[in-house]
This record gives sequence, C-alpha cells and structure tokens, in this order.
Amino acid sequence: MDVTGKIVIVDDEAMVTKTLTMLLGLEGFGDVAAFNNPEDALEYLKQNEADLVISDFIMPEMNGIDFLEKAKRTQTEVSSILLTGYADKENAIRAINEIGIFKYIEKPWDNNSLILSIKNALERTRLKKELKEKIKELEEANLKLENHSKILEETVEKRTRELSVANSKLNAVIKNCADGIVTFDTDFKITDLNNAALKLFGQKKENLISSNLFELVVSEKKQFAKKNLNFSENVFLRNYSLINYENDTKIPVEISIASANSDKDKFYIAVIRDVTYQKENERLRDDFMATLTHDLRTPLLANISGIDFVLDKSLGEITEKQQSLFEAMKKSSEDMLGLVNTLLEVYRYEAGKTYFCKTKFDIVKLTNECIDELSALIKKAGMDVTVKKNNNEIFVNADKNEIRRVITNLIGNAVKHSQKGKNIEIRMERNLEDLIFSVTDDGIGLSREDCGKLFNRFSQGTNQKRSSSTGLGLYLSRQIIEAHNGRIYVDSELNKGSKFTFELKNSINDCKVIL
Repeated sequence: MDVTGKIVIVDDEAMVTKTLTMLLGLEGFGDVAAFNNPEDALEYLKQNEADLVISDFIMPEMNGIDFLEKAKRTQTEVSSILLTGYADKENAIRAINEIGIFKYIEKPWDNNSLILSIKNALERTRLKKELKEKIKELEEANLKLENHSKILEETVEKRTRELSVANSKLNAVIKNCADGIVTFDTDFKITDLNNAALKLFGQKKENLISSNLFELVVSEKKQFAKKNLNFSENVFLRNYSLINYENDTKIPVEISIASANSDKDKFYIAVIRDVTYQKENERLRDDFMATLTHDLRTPLLANISGIDFVLDKSLGEITEKQQSLFEAMKKSSEDMLGLVNTLLEVYRYEAGKTYFCKTKFDIVKLTNECIDELSALIKKAGMDVTVKKNNNEIFVNADKNEIRRVITNLIGNAVKHSQKGKNIEIRMERNLEDLIFSVTDDGIGLSREDCGKLFNRFSQGTNQKRSSSTGLGLYLSRQIIEAHNGRIYVDSELNKGSKFTFELKNSINDCKVIL
C-alpha cells in the first residue's frame, strides 16, 4: 500500500478516471479509488477514510461543489481538489471560499502541476490530522492537568487547615508557657517574647524589642559572648540573673539556647526559667549541711584530742592492743574530720564566700612538697613518681594553699587507683602566660560516659565503684580551678589509665619572689 495517502477520484467520464489513476500509479501513488458516480463515491467515503478527494465540476448526477461539500461533512480533515473548465472558474473560486476546497485545477491540466498539487494536498491532510491528534493529546493533557490541579488544590487546602491548627496550638503553647521564651538575632538583639518573658522582665514589649538580651540577663562570673554561640549545638546557662527593672530586682534564671533558621536568616531561641524557688531550697539545704558539719567539728576535735592524751600515756600506761585500738579510733576520727572540712569547703565555694589570698610562688617546689607529704602512701603502694617540667622554676600567681589542695588530691587519687608498682607521671608546662599541669596514672581508666560526670558532686568515677571515697575531692578541685578562671579535665580509656589536667590562664609570672 502506498504510504503517501489514499486518493479518491470522481468523474463521470471513465476515460478521465482511468487516465488519472494510471498517472498517479506511475508517480507512485498506489492507493487510489476511482468512481464515475458521486453517489457511489459518497457511500465509499462513509466506510473508508481518505486523504484527498479529486472531483470533476460538471457531472450529471451532482455537481462537484455539492459533492465535495457532502464529502467534507463525512470526513472533515480530507483535502479536496476541483477539476473545472475555464468557464467555471468563478464557481471554483466560490467553492474555495465557501466549502474550503484546497485548490481548483483548470482543464486541460499540466501533469507536473497536477502531481505537485496532489502532493501538497496530501501533505496538508497529513498536517491537519497530526494537528488534530496533537490537539486531542493537548486536551487530554489539559484534562489530566485539571485533575492534578484539583487534587493539588484539595491537598494544599487540607495541609493549610492542618498547618493552621498546628500553628494555633503552637502559638497557644508559646503564649501560655510558664517559662519565658525569647527569640534574638546573631547580635543578641531581641526580636520577640512571650507573655511569661514579659512578666519576668517587667517591661512592655515595645521597650524590649531590639534590646541586647545579655545586657538584661547577666552573670557575675562571666559575660556571655558571641563566640559561645554555636549553631550545631544547644547552649545551657546556669548561675545567670535576669534584671527586672520594674521591681529593681535580680531573678536567678537558667537559660537554654537553641538555633533556628527562617526563610531569610538564622536566629536563636532562648527559654528562660525562673529558678528562685530552687535556689532558695538549695540555700536552705546548704545552710543546713554547713551548720551540721560545722557543729560536728568540735566533738570530733575533742575526740581526737582525748585519744592523743591516751596515746601519749598522759593518763597512764596502756597495753599494745589498747594502743592499736586507739590508733584506729584516731584514724577514723581524722578521716571523719577531713570529710567535714571538705564539706565545709564545698559549701564555701558554692555560696560564693571564697576569698583568695593570691601570691607568687614556685609551683615546681610546691609539687615536690606535696609528693613529700604523700611519700608514705606512695612508698606503701610501691610506686615511683616522676616529675617532668620545661623549666626548673615556674612561678605562678594563685592561692598557694588552694592549689596545694588540688595537686595533693590529683596525686593521691593517682596513687590509689594505679596498679601496684606502676609509675605516676607529673608534667608541668609553661605555655606563654598559661600553666598546664597534668597527672598521669596507669589505673583502671574511665569510659567516655564516666569522664563527663567525674567532676560532679559525690561522683566516684565510674558506675563500677572506683573507690569508697566521698566523691567530693574532684568536685572541690574543679571549684578551686574554675574560681581561678581555669579549667580542669580528664583524658581516659578503660584499662589504659587516666590523665588529669588543669590549666591556669594568665597565671605565669616571671618575677621570682621568695615567700
């Protein structure tokens, strides 16, 4: 079958239809149907699809214009050519305008022109069919798009309702939250507050917007700075006070800061909690502990003094067994007195009633003195203590007695928790104006989890008890070092020992002073 299209020829003269069919066959148009009666041609067009209809104008049964008009009704996309004589030229032009025939060709025709017109007519039909198909596809696509658009609108409407409900709930939570909620930018400028925050500050909202949050929330120890903000981690602040200008008071608060992102830039959310009630309870508890421990000192000292009278035989001779018993009683009382004194020191630091007597002293010499004081304990454990330093003398400006307490505690812990016969290394380094002091042991070590809570009050190192200690020594050491604006930390692994380090910032002094 010819791929160029199906052609229907209608002419009342058989010679004309045969001639045309033969001509088209020679030009490669193989799918041709010829009719000498227009009625037969119309019946054929009702059953078969055609691409081009060629019709004579003058036919006895029906003229060509009427025939082509009826053919167009049957097949709307078909192209048509009208064969006419010179005298019927006006009618042919009318047919072009009224029924939309593709072209009229006057008899006698030129074969080349006729073939070219036929090819153009077939191309027109092909394009019209393709256009119709594309229009159909476009209509189907538009229908699908309308359906998707409708579904999308319904989904958006549903999500909008859900978001509106969630937003209303969130606003209600923020508005009625008991804690103050403040948003601020990277310059600490307040951008919004909830009702609880306004009540805490005791000011109107318009007076607080654009104020510096950390001029209203302050710490006596350390002012919060931009470098302390980190978008990857939350920040938790203790021991801060909020200034309430309405009542001219400071309210103790705890602040939790988290980062967030908006469409435009980054900002922070601060949750401010009033801890006045908790602080008062802590004060009452600490006062009770301080009073209790203070009152225990007198009977303990009296007990130790009484035992000393017995041991020095001021009250008469005692047997060897009695002496051993009294020595054990004295040791127990001294341990109890040490615990009482430690509790009093802890209370003193937590209550902010610590007063340092800073002097310039050689910490190398002080460390050797601490080692001498613990020599009996070190010898009993069969250990050696090695001291490494990058200067023979390192003078620091600090409270000598308090630093002595820290060094003694670190060395004592290292001796207690190291394996018998192992060495302990003490290292002192001067880093510009900073002192770095470390004590390394070969003990049982600590897990990462235990390292994080080692310096807390009453912590004994691990979940598996490291010793029967009170857990106050390292806590007190941390209080002392932090009060000197330093820091203390530990590096440790299970079964690989521990390294305790404290740093004293800006404490090195080149001036050698003998005290």
